[in-house]
Order: sequence, then C-alpha cells, then structure tokens
Amino acid sequence: MDLDETDLAIVRELQTDGRLTYETLAQGVGLSRPATRMRVQRLQESGAVRVVAIAHPAVRRLTASAHLAIDTEGASTPVARAIATLPQAPFVTLTSGRRSIMTELRTSGFEELERTIERIRAMDGVRTVDPLIATRHVKDPYLLAEEPTVAPQDAVDERILAELEEDGRLPFAELAGRVGLSAGATRARTLRLLDGGVAKVVALVRPEVLGMGYLCGFSLRVAGAAEQVAERVAALSRVTFLSTCLGRAEMVGTITAESFAAVRGTLEEMRELAQVREVESWLHLELVKERYDMGPRTA
Repeated sequence: MDLDETDLAIVRELQTDGRLTYETLAQGVGLSRPATRMRVQRLQESGAVRVVAIAHPAVRRLTASAHLAIDTEGASTPVARAIATLPQAPFVTLTSGRRSIMTELRTSGFEELERTIERIRAMDGVRTVDPLIATRHVKDPYLLAEEPTVAPQDAVDERILAELEEDGRLPFAELAGRVGLSAGATRARTLRLLDGGVAKVVALVRPEVLGMGYLCGFSLRVAGAAEQVAERVAALSRVTFLSTCLGRAEMVGTITAESFAAVRGTLEEMRELAQVREVESWLHLELVKERYDMGPRTA
C-alpha cells in the first residue's frame, strides 16, 4: 500500500510506543482523533503494520540465541518454510550469498539451542548449518535495553501479556472483558507490566512500507576487543540489529536501507574501521518469518 507523510508519521510514533492513545497520535500528526483512528485501523487491516507486545526475553526465559547460515540440497524455499514452523525461530529469510537461508533462534538455554540446531541439521534438504552463538545483543529494535524490574504475578498477568502479544492496541475495556477483571484493575496491571519492563508494545512494519526495502545481513571479523568495535558499528544509522557472537565471526547484524547505494555505503563505513579485518554480507531476498512476540511455549 502507498503511505503518505501522515501515515509514515503515525507508523514512526507507533514504532516507539505502540499503545499511544489516538488523542496523542492525533496531536502529533495534526489530524482529528477519528481520522487518526481510521488511518491506524487501515494500516493494521492492510497487514503493513502489526502492533504487538514483545515480552522481554528474561520473562520468557529465552536466555540463549544464535544466527544460523544454512545451505540446502536443492530448493531452499521448502526448507525455510519448515524452519519457520519452529517456535524457537522468530526470524527466517531466504538470502543471496554463500548460504541460501538465514535464521535466528531464541531458546530457553543452551541445551534447547543445541537441540534446535540439531533438529534443523536433520531436516530434509539441509546440507550444512553454520551457527554464530550470540553473546550480547548490542542493538535490537524489539528488545528492551534494561532487565525487567517486576514480573508477572499470576495467571491473569500472563493472560494480559498473551492478549497484548496478539493485539498490542487492545483497549483496556476490551482487554478487561477477556481477562475477567474491571477496566480499572486491568489498566493498573497492564501499566505495571509495561512500565516495569516486562514487555514493550511496538509496531512491526515491513521495511518496504517505510521506503527501507533493502535488507542486508553482515558478519564481521575484528582484531582486538569486539565490544569496542561493536559500539561504533551499532552507532551507524542504518544498522538496525547487531549482536556480538562466537563462531566464524565476532559480530552479526542487519542493515536496513533505502537503496543499494545506501547499503554499500554502510558496508564501506564498516570496512574503514581500523579493527575490522573481514566483512561478509548477504541480501535478505524474502522475509519468510518475523515473529518476535514469542509467547509461552514448551521446549
């Protein structure tokens, strides 16, 4: 769908806080409340934007993560679709470069991470799996920077989280009806969870909707302490995700850009850093799955 400047302004506001009231949004973009509400609903109904709560990994006990570069025997698409069915895989893409699939895993510990990697290795059509084990998420648009200061207290809190993970903009009155509390009690519980860092409500937006339809993954080999280089790489405006890691590289990340020239320019900025020894890059050709609102599940 085509978005005008007002639509884009609404999207950017929702990327920062997905539960902004229609009154606040309207004031920020210069529309009436009904007009703003209509635009938000249109964006959501089109599928261009999903507003959801994303729980902090610590709340879901997702303490281990990795990026996997996968090569296949034959067609890659069926393999990518099979990997996308795994609840441990929030991000799966078909890519250019040496490997045809990239996936991110988030699991409740290294034992589950190892089991999931072995499960992928055993899938029909998988030739090789090259993992990079994350040691720290340096930059992540969907990850709260600080550890939660509170925790879900009971099953009602968990139900509130589950509902917001499906629709982050549920009105308090409707949310109250679903969890069996008064609107006031539901509002108090919800704000406690959000203000305490248990979850963050954000707009998930397809990059092309924002005119940033060029996604490039990269890995870096560096000399010296990776942490120092990581902060400089993370400061690059078009680097939208970055992790330090163990494996064939010290860092892995994503560039989101408006053109191939912008992608190339960001890669060149990385190559110019004195400690960077090797840059490997690949294009994300098709986003098969992006689902970071990972609710409770069994391993």
